[in-house]
Amino acid sequence: MYRINKAHPWHGISNGANTPEEVTVFIEIVPPDTVKYEIDKDSGYLKIDRPQQYSNVVPANYGFIPQTFCGANIARLAGRNSNRTVEKGDGDPLDILVLSEHHISHGDIILRAEPIGGFCLLDAGEADDKIIATLVGDKIYEQYKDISELPKSIVRRLQHYFLTYKNLPSEPGICEIAYIYGREQAHEVVLESIKDYADLITVMKSEK
Repeated sequence: MYRINKAHPWHGISNGANTPEEVTVFIEIVPPDTVKYEIDKDSGYLKIDRPQQYSNVVPANYGFIPQTFCGANIARLAGRNSNRTVEKGDGDPLDILVLSEHHISHGDIILRAEPIGGFCLLDAGEADDKIIATLVGDKIYEQYKDISELPKSIVRRLQHYFLTYKNLPSEPGICEIAYIYGREQAHEVVLESIKDYADLITVMKSEK
């Protein structure tokens, strides 16, 4: 049977049959968008979050993995691996940046990607992991199976984006990268975010 109305990108789309080795991704922003779009959690439509600040433009296709959530499990993982006190996740789906040689003209699409690593980003102290992945079938980027294999210039560019994408001249940076991890730990982060999502749904159902 076909759907007769649009599925909610966060709740109504599977994260993929081969998760975590290969995941479904909902893309919100593509280069060179000068506006930061993000999903409206209530309606499922894309909304404008804010104009991108200054010259900071997203360096690759950016979105989230459906049916994931950065909650207590993600915070616990971040705290354990960084030896820091991380009290909670940022309360959003798990973010993912998908590398591809191909130009994707707009967001509001789904694609398949292979996680190869990630950044444990702390945003004002909250765990806000960023998974780094490659587009399935991309003949340039499919050779990279772990973030350690990427050219250092690409990794530095991704780091710079996440360290500065919320900065304003009048305010100090609020984001820091606690550590960088490879493919195996990226898989663990994806699975923990799926557990957090299941916990979130359980709480939501109990509140009805």
